[in-house]
Amino acid sequence: MLLIRRRWLLPTFCTACLIVIWYQLEAETLSATRRHHDIAKTLPIHWKKQREHYPVTSFISLPTGVPIVIPKIQRQTFDSESPEEKSTRESRLQAVVSSFQHSWAGYKEHAWLKDELAPVSGTSHTSFGGWGATLVDTLDTLWILGMRNEFEDAVRAVGQIDFTILQMTTLNLFETTIRYLGGLLGAYDVSEGEYDLLLKKAVELGEMLYAAFDTPNRMPVTRWNWADYLTGKPQVAHETTLVAEIGSLSLEFTRLSQLTKDPKYFDAIQRITNAFDEGQKKTLVPGMWPIVIDAADLSFTKAGTFTLGGMADSLYEYLPKQYLMLGGLTPQYRNMYQESLDVIKKYLLFRPLNKEKKDILFSGDFWRNALNQPVLEPKGQHLTCFTGGMVGIGARIFETPEDLAIARKLVDGCIWAYESQVTGLMPEVFYLTACRDPDHCEWDENQWHKGIFDKQKKEGETSSLSSAEEVQQHIQRERLEPGFTKVADSRYILRPEAIESIFVLYRITGDESLRDAAWRMFQAIQAQTHTDFANAAISDVTKQQSQKFDSMESFWLAETLKYFYLIFSDPSVVSLDEYVLFVLLQPKNCYLMLTGPFIGIQKHIHLRGRHETVSSRSSESYDPLNQVRRKLVGKDEAVSVLDSVIAAAAAGR
Repeated sequence: MLLIRRRWLLPTFCTACLIVIWYQLEAETLSATRRHHDIAKTLPIHWKKQREHYPVTSFISLPTGVPIVIPKIQRQTFDSESPEEKSTRESRLQAVVSSFQHSWAGYKEHAWLKDELAPVSGTSHTSFGGWGATLVDTLDTLWILGMRNEFEDAVRAVGQIDFTILQMTTLNLFETTIRYLGGLLGAYDVSEGEYDLLLKKAVELGEMLYAAFDTPNRMPVTRWNWADYLTGKPQVAHETTLVAEIGSLSLEFTRLSQLTKDPKYFDAIQRITNAFDEGQKKTLVPGMWPIVIDAADLSFTKAGTFTLGGMADSLYEYLPKQYLMLGGLTPQYRNMYQESLDVIKKYLLFRPLNKEKKDILFSGDFWRNALNQPVLEPKGQHLTCFTGGMVGIGARIFETPEDLAIARKLVDGCIWAYESQVTGLMPEVFYLTACRDPDHCEWDENQWHKGIFDKQKKEGETSSLSSAEEVQQHIQRERLEPGFTKVADSRYILRPEAIESIFVLYRITGDESLRDAAWRMFQAIQAQTHTDFANAAISDVTKQQSQKFDSMESFWLAETLKYFYLIFSDPSVVSLDEYVLFVLLQPKNCYLMLTGPFIGIQKHIHLRGRHETVSSRSSESYDPLNQVRRKLVGKDEAVSVLDSVIAAAAAGR
C-alpha cells in the first residue's frame, strides 16, 4: 500500500494521476457497457458494420517514387566458426526449438483456438477478443522454425475464426492490431503469399478495425466498445488516450494498404502521424510525447510524464521501422525519431550506480516540477529494453555511429538487470540510483543507501529507516540487490524486449558475448518458468523459488522464442537488411511498390519472400532480382524502372 504520511510530492502526484487516468479508461468502458446492457447483456457480441458518420473524402496515398538507398543494418561478415563453436551454437538452437515445441504442443492440446494457454492448470484464457490470439500471433514463428505441418494446421484453423463475433464487450484496438492483424500479415508474407486465406482474414479484420476511426477528427477509439458502436451513434475519440495505443498502428495498417492497394488503411494511420508530428514541439517537453493525450481535441499538454516504458514504448519504436517500411520515401518518420532521440539522450538516459562499475545505461521517467525544473526518476522497466535495438537500428540507417555505443550500453544494462537477480531474470519495474557523474561512477555503498532512503521518503515510508542498521534490514527484507533501491513489480512475464535488442545488437556487431548472454538468459527462463504444459510467468524474480502465474501471453511463442531462435541461427536467417522486425516480422523490401506498372504485382516485389533464408536456398545461389525480372516478363516499363533502381544502388546513390 502507498502511504503518504507527510506531504504530497510531485512524483507521488504524477503516479496518482496516472492511476486515475487508467481507472478513467476502465470506467468509460464500464459505463458504456452498462448504458447499452440491452445489446451486450449476453456474450458473444455480433458486430455489424454501421453507417459512417465522418467518411473520408480524400485519402492520403502511400508515398511513391524510387526508394532511397538505405545503409545496411546488419554486419556484412561474421567470424567463421570452429567445429566446436558450431556444435555449441546448434545445441543451443535445438534447446530453443525444443522449448517452443513443448509450449506449442501444450497450447495445441489444451487451448486450441483460445487466446492463451493457462500453463499451470492446462486450461485456457480469453483475453484478446476470443479469436485465438496465440495461434494467430505465432504463425510466422512456426514458419521460421520450419514447422510447416503445424503452420498449415494453424492456417486451416484461422479459417474458422469469425472476427465479427466478440467474446468481450470492449476491444483494445492496439492489442488487436499487433497480435491479430500483424500475425496474419506476417504469416502471409513469410509464406510468400501462398496462403490467400491469410490476407483475406486480414482484410476482414482490417475492415472491422477501420470502423474505430469513424470520429470527427479521424482519430480512433482505442478502447472500442462494440455495444456503443452497434447503436449507430456517432463516435468520439477518448479524452484520455495512451500514446502507445494510438501511435503504434502504423506498420500493420501500412502493410495492409501495400498488399491490398486500398489507401484507406494508410490514410488512417498517416493522419495520426501528422497529428503527432504537429504536436511534437507543443508538449511540455518538446520533442517527446506524454504518456497520455486528449485524442478528441488533439491536445498534447494535458499530461506531463514522459517515458519510453509502458504506455508509450512502441510509439517511438515504430518511427525508424516505418521509415524502413516506406523505403525512406518520406523524411517525416526519420525527423520525428531523431528529434525525439535528442530529447531522450538529454533527459531520460542515465547510468546507474552498480557494484561492478559497468558503463551501462537505462531509460527512466521524466517530468518537470512546479518550477519547470527537469526531474529524472531513475526507473527501469523490462518494456524499455526495446530501446537498445531501436537506437542500434537508427544508428545504422541514419548514419549516426556515435549512437551505436549508446545502444550497446542500453543492451548491457538490460543484461545486467537480468543477471543481478538471484533467478537470473529481470523484474518488470524497479528503481536504481543514478550516478552523480556518468563519466566517473565508482561504487559507493553510502550513496546506494541514501538512494534507498530517498526513494522511501518520496513514498512517505521512511520511519523505519532511521539508522544504517535499519537500512540494511530493509535491504534484506526487500531482497534488494546492490544498486536497486526498490523493486516495484517483481514479476517476470516472458517478455521479448530484452532478447530482441540483444539479437539486433548481435546482428549489427557480431559480438559473440551477446550470444553467450542470450544463452544465460534462456537457461534462467527455462529453469524458472517451465511447466508440464508450457512456460509460465512468475511472481517474484527476487526469490529463488517463485510462485508461477497461470499465464502465458502470446508473445512468448510469437516473439520471445523467435528472437532466441534467431540469435542462435546462422546470421543469414532473417537478415536485418531484408526484414523489418516489429511486434512480428515484415519484409523490409516490400516498399518497392511504385506507381504505374508495379501496381497489382506487389506480391512479387518482396525481393525475398519473407523467410526464404530459412529454407535450403542460399544467398549465393538465389538471385532475388532475377526472380523479380522473371515475374515482369512482358512488362518492359516495369523492368526499366527496376533496372534504374539497381543501377542507382550500384552507384551508391
